[in-house]
Order: sequence, then C-alpha cells, then structure tokens
Amino acid sequence: MRACPLSKSRTISRCPCAASLSRASLLRRLAQGPEVPDSVSKTGPRAPQPQEQQQQQQQQQQEQYAEPQSGASQETLTTRAAKLAAEVVASPLFYLVAGLLAIKLVASTGEDGATIFVFAALPITALTALSKSSIGKQVQQQLEAKLPELQAQAERQRLAHQRARENSKWYGTARPRLPGLLGSAGHLTGQAAGDAGFDPLGLAKDPAAFSRYREAELLHARWAMLGVVGCVVPELLALQGVDLGEPVWWKVGASKLNSDLTLNWGGIEGFRIAGKQGIGLIAACQAVLMGGPEYARYVGIRSLEPVGVFLPGDQNYPGGGPFDPLNYAADADGFVDQAVKEIKNGRLAMMAMLGFFAQAAVTRKGPVQNVLDFVADPAGDNIVTNVARLLQS
Repeated sequence: MRACPLSKSRTISRCPCAASLSRASLLRRLAQGPEVPDSVSKTGPRAPQPQEQQQQQQQQQQEQYAEPQSGASQETLTTRAAKLAAEVVASPLFYLVAGLLAIKLVASTGEDGATIFVFAALPITALTALSKSSIGKQVQQQLEAKLPELQAQAERQRLAHQRARENSKWYGTARPRLPGLLGSAGHLTGQAAGDAGFDPLGLAKDPAAFSRYREAELLHARWAMLGVVGCVVPELLALQGVDLGEPVWWKVGASKLNSDLTLNWGGIEGFRIAGKQGIGLIAACQAVLMGGPEYARYVGIRSLEPVGVFLPGDQNYPGGGPFDPLNYAADADGFVDQAVKEIKNGRLAMMAMLGFFAQAAVTRKGPVQNVLDFVADPAGDNIVTNVARLLQS
C-alpha cells in the first residue's frame, strides 16, 4: 500500500483518482487494439517449420533436379556453340576471311566453278540448316526465353542514344546546316545523322519515303567506301612493285574477258580465274556472298532469331555481336558521333567513285595515276585541260 498524492486516502485503490486512471488505461488499450504475441503474425498464426523437415525438403529437391541440371548444362554448351557459329557466319568480318580463303581455293582448284560456287553458298546454307535442325530449335527456344530481358536492354540502349542525340551538336534544330537555301528544308528536323537541311526537291517530306531514301543512302555510302579502297589500294601496291596482274580497277574486267590474265590480289600468288567463265564465276560468287546478308538485312533484324542471334539495333544499325563486335553502341555519345562520321565519309566516297568514273572515261588512267600527273604538272594536267583534250578528240 502506498499513499495517493492527490487524496488523504492511504491507498490508491481507495483514492478518488483511481477510477479515472483505470478508465484512462482501458481507453488506451481499446485504441491500441489487442496485444498480439510475437509468435503470431497479423495475417494469422504460422507454425514454425522444424529444421529437420527443411533439410529433408532441400535434400529431396537436390535429388529431384540433379540429373536435369546436368543435362541442361550439356545442352547449354551445345546451343552456345551453335549460337556462336551463327554469330560468326552472320558477321561481315566472316566474309572478308571467306574471301581470302576463296583466293586460295581458286588457286588450288583452277576453274572448278562448281566447287567455288558451293563454297560461296556454304555460309547461308549452314545458317538455314541450323535454323531447321533440332539444335536450332533449342537455340531459338533459349533465345525466346531471354527475349524480354534482351528487349528491355535494347530499349534502354535506344533511349540512351536518343538522349545523346538531344545533347549532340550534330542533331536537332541547332545543328550545322548548309548555307542559305541549300540547308533550309523545314521538314528535316535533325533526327537523322548527317541531316544538314538539304532537300531542295522535297523528296523526304513523306516519312516513309525519307526512311527508304535514308536506307538506300547508307547502303550506297558503305559500298562506296569499300569501293574506293578497292580501286586505290591495288594501284598503290603496284607502284610499290607488287605484281597484281592488272592494278587499274576499270581495266580488270576487260583484261579478264580478253586474256588469260592471272590476278594476284594483295600480292597473293595464284588468284587465277581465266576468261569469260571467270567473269561469270566472280558474279555468281558475289551474288551469293552479298545477296545473303543483304536479304537478311532487308527482311529485318529479327531474321537471325531462328538461329539464336538477337540484334538490339534497327535495320540501318543492327548492332549486336555480328555487326558491333567491339560494342561501340554501349557508348551512346560516341555512337551518335560515329554515325555522323560514317555518313559524311560515305558521301565523300560516293562523290569519289563518281570522280573515278569520270576520270576513267576522260584520261583512261587510274585515280592514283591521275593524282600523280596533276601534282607533277598542275597547270597542264587538270580538269579543264583534260576536258579540252576530250572535246578535241
């Protein structure tokens, strides 16, 4: 018993404030709700599982999935090998190596056109066979299981590229344009690489037409860059004393049609395709080696999914292992700047090829020799004097 500080009563139970304290305590308990023991959750009682029972369940799961996991790992190795092979065959670098191998094959088989044509058709045939095989089906199923994650990564990359374009000086309304009316096309908003506002005929006002023209421009630009290298390098090698048979690019076809010429491209001895049959064989190999990749590009970047190859980009910039083996697209700022450099160099290459055509018709020489002649005598050997000679003749 202790005395209540507010009353003369000797105990709290008999003091006047005891009732009020009891009522206050009761109201607080009602407001807080009933006390729940720690062992009981708010969603209902949950009996703890014994440790031995948990160990038994884990052991059963391990025994149940032990064999399938082993089989799955073996299957994954097989499908990984098939996917890697598909990526290699789909890569443009593969066709460069295949071209060098074709040189040695021609040297060893002579004019066995059937063997060479089969060799040229082998990559596309192998991809088709893989897509139809049971391993190809497994590769495709594995890719389909990963597609949501891969597509999410591709979308994040696309958004990063879009932000990089917004921050780049080469895109948007503030981008550099051609001076005056040449760069005044209002329907060009700077969303594409190399857009300098040039469209005096309004050919790109329709978005669908602009997409087609853009694809065609990129295609021609890339082939023109390769063509300039193919025209210039053999002539430079010949000036250094390398025996190529015929170094001038436009004379090669005529030489092959009219003689039994041996072409030693790059100094590799024995690249011999003779006469008219050789020209036809070159055209056939080119149609197969170039037609396959171009058809895959034309039908879309998803055309390689049946062989387990996912391309994260779009039709003009597919990306992925085959087309971006060094993963330049991961650097968004660098990627958008490289796209501008590519189209600029491609346009210069297209103009250069046009100049090569004109020089060949007027001077009957190669582009390297034309440059050397101009450097030796700028006043007597230039475009004006060459055109005057052409008109006089």
